[in-house]
Amino acid sequence: MRQLIASLFAIVTIATAGAQHDITIVHAGWLLAVPGEAPVEDQSIVISGDRIDRIEPGFVEIDGATIIDLTAHYVLPGLIDSHVHLTSELNPQRRLQNVTFSDADWAIDGVRNARRTLLAGFTTVQDVGGNLDAVVALRDGQRAGDFHGPRMRVSGPAVTPTGGHGDINGYSNDLMHAFSRDSACNGPADCRRAVRELIRARVDLIKITATGGVLSQTAAGTEQQFFDDELQSIVEAARMMGRYVTAHAHGVTGVNAALQAGVHSIEHGTYLDRESIRLFRDNGAYLVPTLLAGATVAEIAETADWMTPEIRQKSLDVGPLMMEMARRALDGGVMIAFGTDSGVSRHGDNGREFALLVAAGLSPMDAIISATMTAAEHLQMDDTIGSIESGKFADLIAVSGNPLDDITELEDVDFVMQGGEVHLAP
Repeated sequence: MRQLIASLFAIVTIATAGAQHDITIVHAGWLLAVPGEAPVEDQSIVISGDRIDRIEPGFVEIDGATIIDLTAHYVLPGLIDSHVHLTSELNPQRRLQNVTFSDADWAIDGVRNARRTLLAGFTTVQDVGGNLDAVVALRDGQRAGDFHGPRMRVSGPAVTPTGGHGDINGYSNDLMHAFSRDSACNGPADCRRAVRELIRARVDLIKITATGGVLSQTAAGTEQQFFDDELQSIVEAARMMGRYVTAHAHGVTGVNAALQAGVHSIEHGTYLDRESIRLFRDNGAYLVPTLLAGATVAEIAETADWMTPEIRQKSLDVGPLMMEMARRALDGGVMIAFGTDSGVSRHGDNGREFALLVAAGLSPMDAIISATMTAAEHLQMDDTIGSIESGKFADLIAVSGNPLDDITELEDVDFVMQGGEVHLAP
């Protein structure tokens, strides 16, 4: 036994000695380690493998450690986007792609878009939609190190009422029957079935379309589309199998019904009202406002002749209202988690959401908190991401100017590290 213990001790000692050489030290001229707390100057971030070991004042050195010089930069935690669609991007061919692309086509596009997102400083994302096999493969491939992209949580396709925003629409009846969504459901029992099938396919969360949407090819409006008992069955089925539900919702009837059913978060929330704000606060639910999506569709609708009349009208009506919605939510004390709906806007332009949040009334610090601390809590990953602290993943970004003075600095990131690996260097 003594010999066995000695052997084990020797193995641990050798492993520890080896790990000591896997040390990286980032010299940060300005460091916002925990958004919400005051930044500090001239700090050293000591990284062991893929994790933060500690932060020390001054510019320290350790024998054998790799030094990264960011003394002329402003260093922050890696950013988090709570609402993306990595496998697609809005374009004039989108309707055709919906019926001509294979799972592999969507996945290949996802690899490209994931890389763009990472290089924009977003080291973690939540993908809430898209081809099921493609997004699950993307998530697993990124985790395995098969390609470079943000850490991912995925929902797969939205659970939707038949004919609803998340279902196929705008084609011939024969084609829509052939391409019917497995996640489309009718009635509480069928909706439980849709939730359970997605969980069987290993999704991380359930997304629903509680209301109509802007980019669906149907003049079904933007109000509630699920019955209350269907919403409740979805939330209960997800909760019993360890998943939370996030709800795409524009119209106030759908926003409030989803919150009453117990969803974890609302995506968009365009027409929320005072009752919505009370429900957000009472339930501890998050709002993901996706202001960039609203601005993008309103801008595109002015000139895009490829948009159908239904989509164009909804884009012009809904887009401009989202800024005022964010102001009401902020004034009401709703927890705001950063999310862009990238895939509507261009992948890699995610940082443009910051300026819109500030224009809606958030301070630059609060906008940064929404994309770090709050988003990490929303994704239930705050034990590993969202701040630069001992034990968390070494996810860092750096910019050349002070983002607390000019939030648009976060639109042009100079340095990206994810899990201790540098992906973009100044």
